[in-house]
Amino acid sequence: TLCLGVTYAISSFFSSDDDNDDDDDKTESTSSHSNGSTSTSTLTSTDTTTTNTTTTTSTTNQDQLKRKFDKFRTKYIIVYLIIMLADWMQGTHMYTLYLSYNVNISALFLTGFLSGAIFAPFLGSAVDKFGRKTSCIAYCILEIIINILEHYHDFTTLLIGRVLGGISTNLLFSAFESWMTTQHRINGFPEVWLEKTYAAASIGNGTMAIAAGIVAQLLEDKLGHIGPFQGAVALTFIALLLILTWEENYGEVKKGGGGDDSSSSSSSLYAQFTEGWRATCTDSNIWRIGLTQALSEGAMYTFVFMWVPTLLSMDPPGGVPTGCVFSSLMIAITMGGLFFPVMHSFVSKTIIAKDRSSEMTAALTYALASCSMAVPAACLSGVATAEICFEKVLISFVVVEFSVGLFNPVAGTLRSKYVPDHLQGGILNIFRLPLNAVVVAGTHATDVFPPHVVFMLVSGCFMAAALIQSTMIVSSSGKAKKD
Repeated sequence: TLCLGVTYAISSFFSSDDDNDDDDDKTESTSSHSNGSTSTSTLTSTDTTTTNTTTTTSTTNQDQLKRKFDKFRTKYIIVYLIIMLADWMQGTHMYTLYLSYNVNISALFLTGFLSGAIFAPFLGSAVDKFGRKTSCIAYCILEIIINILEHYHDFTTLLIGRVLGGISTNLLFSAFESWMTTQHRINGFPEVWLEKTYAAASIGNGTMAIAAGIVAQLLEDKLGHIGPFQGAVALTFIALLLILTWEENYGEVKKGGGGDDSSSSSSSLYAQFTEGWRATCTDSNIWRIGLTQALSEGAMYTFVFMWVPTLLSMDPPGGVPTGCVFSSLMIAITMGGLFFPVMHSFVSKTIIAKDRSSEMTAALTYALASCSMAVPAACLSGVATAEICFEKVLISFVVVEFSVGLFNPVAGTLRSKYVPDHLQGGILNIFRLPLNAVVVAGTHATDVFPPHVVFMLVSGCFMAAALIQSTMIVSSSGKAKKD
């Protein structure tokens, strides 16, 4: 808690420093304008009045835009936090629920991943075509149905729920972000403000994970294993009502000869599907972002499978307080989100130009995650005693989750920078194809390789992501694509 408070204080200081820099830039611009005016003509009281009026109007407009942005960000973040709280509540207790049903747990989880991989290429184009708000509503309805199906002990019913879960997961990680990014630009907000929304989402995600553990446990104590899923239904319904107040936005359909008949609609859906794949395959910036996302998130999911059995196998004195460890890891994610503006500001001011600072920040973050995962790989290979290793391994786990808190906002910033608005839903779902492949491969690796080899592979995935990301720093074709 102390570390979290210190990180927040540092983050707030740097945020206010950045705001002051913006104010200084505006002041300098105004001063320069005034000096230019006096060099060409005699300064009169009328000139001064005009300049002051222009400056005041500009400041007022900027303040109004800032208030509008704060309202927009709050509207989005509230829904995002409710959705993530419901999602975390399910994730923390799904294994124990299926265990109480005495069903094939691995088959259910694998079905969810395969469903996500199968539907990902097609679902994104539908998100862009039929609307991001509509897709968010569809996600909420699917989640309510899925959590109702979790009440049944029948394996076939649970299997249907996992198929629907693969679809809803794709919607969760594409529709909401696509809606926010496009609506941000429709409202005319500066691009740099997107980073604030992504950072707030990362901070909130970690906070909701901590809260989910507590709330889900209380519901389980009162209502049994199904309690957290009943709570998720209520939360998702609240989010659904809030989403109804959102504006709709779409992937931009190119103009020209289009009626509203069904054949035209099908054609444009197919066109968006093919255009999304074409853009991903032909634009090196897009596929590199997708590959780094697949490697980093796939490594993260493999780590999630590994951390509990790894700590338990080390058998430290007094056992492993897994609940406390989980809370610590989630706090680390929150701290990473808080520290992101600090790191990004430092990188842009001292290491590299601002237009390449996000790429550099991402590369450094992936490298940090790689180094942290090299620690358990070395310790578990037998180079140190288990008692000494436990502390080092635990610290490395906290560091990698801190890295997760860092790369969540920077990855979102890079996606918004390079992925075209009108193809966001489709391309974000295409990214999930290699991601699911890495997750399945990582999950299988935990069954066939010893832990230190798995952690070595995880470290290698993070380092590969860092190397691929670093190529975007020096790429001569690294131009943002927002159209």
